[in-house]
Formats: sequence, structure tokens, C-alpha cells
Amino acid sequence: MSIIVQQPEGPASSLVLLTHGVGSVPQSMLGVARWFTNHDRNAMVVSVASPEPSDISNGLQWFSVRNVTEANRQARVDAAMPVFVATVRHWQQASRVNEQRTLIAGFSQGAIMALESTKLAAPPALRIVAIAGRFATLPQQKSAAAIHLLHGSADPVMPAALGQSAQARLLELGVDATLDLAPGVGHEPHPALLANLATRLAPA
Repeated sequence: MSIIVQQPEGPASSLVLLTHGVGSVPQSMLGVARWFTNHDRNAMVVSVASPEPSDISNGLQWFSVRNVTEANRQARVDAAMPVFVATVRHWQQASRVNEQRTLIAGFSQGAIMALESTKLAAPPALRIVAIAGRFATLPQQKSAAAIHLLHGSADPVMPAALGQSAQARLLELGVDATLDLAPGVGHEPHPALLANLATRLAPA
């Protein structure tokens, strides 16, 4: 079940959706959520539950990673994307916030879904923070979204090279894209990954 971490009394200045990793749960993103609530007291902040039970743990998933390969990852993401977009639209309706003022901060599989959503003709969110994430396949066209890649230099699951190659392609396409590497950090939504984020998040 998704967790509403912060709901302002008046109109929301923005909507922040946190998307967790495969096999995990919304509670795992509460530390990141607190960073965003401290950053903007008027934002609606929601830690979103992935829609399916995980087939590798007791947690949840957007798509299965059993026998996932470079060849079949894109098809799995594409199959999950309509539900992902519908989820974003649901919270936009609830907060009365549009895509320009929506930020998706995803970790691992949640970051994959967030990044891949920027490849759509009409991305559901125009600000993305991808923590330890990757594209299923690198984009071919420029996106209107601003993308901030956060990666641990010691991540054994999503090597930092994936973030570097993603940023290189995004810049080549003319996308507003940044990459911050945290030395010695592994595969986790570590506070060190958020250290430089405040300077990256210009007002929408």
C-alpha cells in the first residue's frame, strides 16, 4: 500500500513520488521521503507501492527480474509502463499537480521505470531523480524531462558505468541531465546520494 508521507493543508507546490526497488516495499523509501519533505514543506510526498507481488521476495515489483537479460528487459518495462503512468496520473489527480510540477525519485527498479517514462511521447513527470538506476535501453530521442542521476561508485548491482553512459547519451541528445557519484556507496538509497541534490533541483 502506498504511503502518503506529507500532504499540505493548502494547494501542493509540487508532487514527489518515490518508487522503490524490486522485491522491496514503500517503507524502504521513507528516508529519501524525509529528505524531500525537509526540502519542501508544501509538496505532496508519496512513497508508491509497486503493483505486483515480487517473485524473488516478500516485497513488490513493477516487473519480474527472473531470468532478465539485456535482450528482454525492455519488453518487461514496456509491459509495466501503462500501470506506472496510470499510477502517476492517479496521484497527480489527488494532488492537483501537473507533470511540470511532478518529480519521480526512484531507486533501482523504481529508477528504471522513472527513467523509461521519460522516453514516452508525453512523459508523466518532467523531473526525475534516478538513484542507482539505468535505462533498459539508452534513449534515442530528446526528452523534455530534467534528469538527475545519483549513483554509488561501489554499486555492485547497478555499476556506476550505467549512470555514466546514461548521462553521456542524454547530454548528446540535448537533455538537461546531471550525474552525481558518491564514493564508496553501494546499492542503496544512501543519504550521501542526496548530498548534492538540493543544488540540482531548481524551482519548477
